[in-house]
Amino acid sequence: MSALTFYTNPMSRGRVVRWMLEELGIPYDTEILDFDGAMKTPEYLAINPMGKVPAIQHGDTLVTEVAAICTYLADQFPEKGLAPAMNSPERGSYYRWMFFMAGPFEMATTANAYDWRIDDNNVQAVGCGRLEDVIRTLEQALQKGPYICGQHFTAADVLVSSYLWWEMMQQHLPPNDVFEDYTKRMESRPAAKRANQLDDELAEQMKTVTA
Repeated sequence: MSALTFYTNPMSRGRVVRWMLEELGIPYDTEILDFDGAMKTPEYLAINPMGKVPAIQHGDTLVTEVAAICTYLADQFPEKGLAPAMNSPERGSYYRWMFFMAGPFEMATTANAYDWRIDDNNVQAVGCGRLEDVIRTLEQALQKGPYICGQHFTAADVLVSSYLWWEMMQQHLPPNDVFEDYTKRMESRPAAKRANQLDDELAEQMKTVTA
């Protein structure tokens, strides 16, 4: 049994953490939970009272929330090189984009998807600001390339690329050549392909079981 257990569903944000785990190349156990059943049991609610995935248990440590899990894993396995060194200039940029994607980006794109009002009357009070500001900010950062934190691939690229890909696929973002080029390059990584294959196969298996 591995010292790390990964709680997920192949049709969830757990796919981001799967990619992160495959980039690390470490052993881990996977627990697949269905949305309306296992995620709401007392056993799993003791792990994550939100009743959501993903979550990981690493020894005695429980971590939930995608950005937190990716940040934690990168720091636990520094030899894998998925986070800038603590004393490097890139460390601040790394934290910036991790929090940006988990905060302003996800809030702004969700507001856009569900027609939540963000306009001149409330934009200064809304933490994410306007969607167009979020898009412009990311676009400017990615144009500097080749990665979100400069010259090296990090866990921040796992998060940024995954969230961009999803929102573009859902058509919650307008077409953007910078975003498309970036996500295609990131998704072409061997670990990303392995992760997608694993989760696609699990999704098909779950369909068979419930059919």
